[in-house]
Amino acid sequence: MPASGVSAAAIAARLSGLGLLARVEEYPRHTSVEAEVPESVSAETWREVLDVVAEADRFGLLATSLNGRTLWAVVRKTVPTTGDVGGPGHQR
Repeated sequence: MPASGVSAAAIAARLSGLGLLARVEEYPRHTSVEAEVPESVSAETWREVLDVVAEADRFGLLATSLNGRTLWAVVRKTVPTTGDVGGPGHQR
């Protein structure tokens, strides 16, 4: 598992420890963690959740009247420092 996957799995485990059902998904350039956030979350739990997702490269909260609240965090995968980093069509 890439380092981003290990970091994302650790974030997901900590969120689960706080009572949130977290899921991890791998993408070509990052690993993401998402968790549904119930309506009744204490201020203390929110502080702990923010401490957890602060370990990610990016994080946020998507809140809609249809789907409730989804917390997300992204851990970027390491980009090679040499070679064809951008792939075809990207200038160096």
